[in-house]
Amino acid sequence: MSTIESGPDAGAQEDGGKGTSRLERFADARFWGSLPVMALLTVFSLCALFFVFTVPLPDREQLIFAICCFVCALFFRRFAGHYATLVMIMLSVIASGRYMYWRLTETTYWTRPLDAVWGLLLVSAEVYAALVLMLGYFQTAWPLKRKPVPLPASRADWPTVDIFIPTYNEPLSVVKPTIYAALALDYPSDKLSIHVLDDGRRPDFKAFCEEVGVNWTIRAHNRHAKAGNINEALKITDGEYFAIFDCDHIPTRSFLQVCLGWFLRDKKLSMLQTPHHFFSADPFERNLGTFRKVPNEGELFYGLVQDGNDLWNATFFCGSCALLRRSMVEEIGGIAVETVTEDAHTALKLHRLGYTTAYLAIPQAAGLATESLSGHIGQRIRWARGMTQIFRVDNPLMGKGLSFGQRLCYLNAMMHFFYGIPRLVFLTAPLSFLFFGAHVIQASAATIALFALPHMFHANVTNSRMQSQFRHSFWAEVYESVLASYITAPTLLALINPKLGKFNVTAKGGKIAENYFDWAISRPYLILLMLNLIGFLVGLWHIHAYWHVKSVVNTTLLNLAWTAYNMLILGASVAAANEHKQVRAVHRVAMKMPVMLRFGTGRTLACETLDYSEGGVGVALPQNIAIPLHETVTVSLFRGDEEYAFRATVSFSAPGRAGLQFLEMTKAQEFDFVKTTFSRADAWTGWAEGRQADAPLRALSNVLGAGLGGIGGLFQHLYADLRAWGKRGGKRTGQQDS
Repeated sequence: MSTIESGPDAGAQEDGGKGTSRLERFADARFWGSLPVMALLTVFSLCALFFVFTVPLPDREQLIFAICCFVCALFFRRFAGHYATLVMIMLSVIASGRYMYWRLTETTYWTRPLDAVWGLLLVSAEVYAALVLMLGYFQTAWPLKRKPVPLPASRADWPTVDIFIPTYNEPLSVVKPTIYAALALDYPSDKLSIHVLDDGRRPDFKAFCEEVGVNWTIRAHNRHAKAGNINEALKITDGEYFAIFDCDHIPTRSFLQVCLGWFLRDKKLSMLQTPHHFFSADPFERNLGTFRKVPNEGELFYGLVQDGNDLWNATFFCGSCALLRRSMVEEIGGIAVETVTEDAHTALKLHRLGYTTAYLAIPQAAGLATESLSGHIGQRIRWARGMTQIFRVDNPLMGKGLSFGQRLCYLNAMMHFFYGIPRLVFLTAPLSFLFFGAHVIQASAATIALFALPHMFHANVTNSRMQSQFRHSFWAEVYESVLASYITAPTLLALINPKLGKFNVTAKGGKIAENYFDWAISRPYLILLMLNLIGFLVGLWHIHAYWHVKSVVNTTLLNLAWTAYNMLILGASVAAANEHKQVRAVHRVAMKMPVMLRFGTGRTLACETLDYSEGGVGVALPQNIAIPLHETVTVSLFRGDEEYAFRATVSFSAPGRAGLQFLEMTKAQEFDFVKTTFSRADAWTGWAEGRQADAPLRALSNVLGAGLGGIGGLFQHLYADLRAWGKRGGKRTGQQDS
């Protein structure tokens, strides 16, 4: 039996063997002191902050104060530990508080209607951004970093579990590895039941399930999509717990042993979530060339936010790679069906009843990312619409059952998806001055810089410290700029009428036959890029025309710098729409593990894998040895002391490395291959090893490179597409003439 070693509870203390979680100690009155003292300290702190926010300082003193605070932040940035982070957060709160107080009290007096319209939009966007920043600090300041709890020594004491694999229209080739991995789980077979929930009701799925010995579970309708599919399965199963895996999420063999222990320790635990890990590149990673170099869009949520939520007992259910206690889910009426984000809504309902949730930041399953940018955007639109629906129909700020911390965590999650309008405002605000001469901030350029730059610098260095492993600086702006135009309308419509919209399935396992530029999906930020480029040129003319008016020149320079930054972000957004060819039916996973090659002559060669896929393996050969192309070999992979052999041909050969393509496998061999690769207990634990931590200047350089590359690539694609269009037109004309 192979499992990931289970350490003691996060922050556990010696207390008679029971252990006390950091969450329990955090909530314990002894940790905080008496309530009156706590209340007194809170009031004193708020008064002190208000004084710091509001005390007026002349420009020179404001500059000195800002420099001292920033130097202090850089000093504490050198130290490890949560307390240094808390100091940096407090300094950032001070800088942002002074900026927002100054913005709201001294810069919002407009005399022209145009100034007022743009000014109100900008200050509203800034209030939103500052609020999300503060909520983010609260949510992630102290990640819980929960560790696994071991199961009882006797397997007889282990509970019964149902495995649900919902599927609708995905091909069997995508679902097969997940089914095999479920069969490979290290768990007593008499306590485990596997169900493929096939809402497509496909005969080939039925035949496969019967052949490998899992349950093919269907229903007569498709009401409520995935949530309804799971709820129907709950009616015909009886395991004490049930795990859910999206049909492309392949669990490791250790999943149940790593996750179940917490349920036996915490009798109120209703759901435990593990990360959604992806072994294929998402559209941003593939099109921008950042796969495994820069954290992807989802890593911040699964790497830091969920761990921060766990401290406040606010871990969200994410629909897959999770384990739930049946009795508690049935108590709330099953998986929530009122919104299209049934997972987060289910967690909210469980929290309202006083049940706990947990998060283990250990990847215990891996799946396929969305293939195209359009598919990626469609998935995010559903998430944005669903979280807005929850905000309307079951607002976490209202109703009973939630703690203050839970309400703030849910509020931040829902507010996050309202970034569409603020992001569009930030991308166009400087154009109001460059095109129309609108003064949206009633202050000099120097004073704006004295208040705004400390706010931005502190937020950047503090977030860089906290998010270093999970989100590199400036990339959030790229992700939001791509999505902003698309999520704005769905979120506003859902806010007005939460019943609008329907569940859409995210396509997986597709191919992209050739490189192309997605003109349709990129249209919104192409327009924004062109507007900013024109605005930049207008600004240069402005400086030339008003060179003798210092105040105009300074204001124009400030807006030009803002516009240049916007063009940088929009250029990277354009680059994300440059779809790169993806012709592999199966994705290669980089991983080193021992492999033995056996040749027809009886010769053997001990090697190490470079990568693997369902179709073959890449191997590193010792001492720059080369092996003949097209030779048939036997490839042996190992699972503990067990050896599994697969026949393959050499499809690529070079000194020191070779590519091996498997010959047709039996179902037993397919199962063995998944056991020795995708479902290994350590399959995904070292995924981010060797990746550089965030450094803001380096990240800015990377985004700059992506932005310039995107703008350059845009003109190349435009030229190539115009040529192709011209040739097609000429050919048609020639055919007509003949």
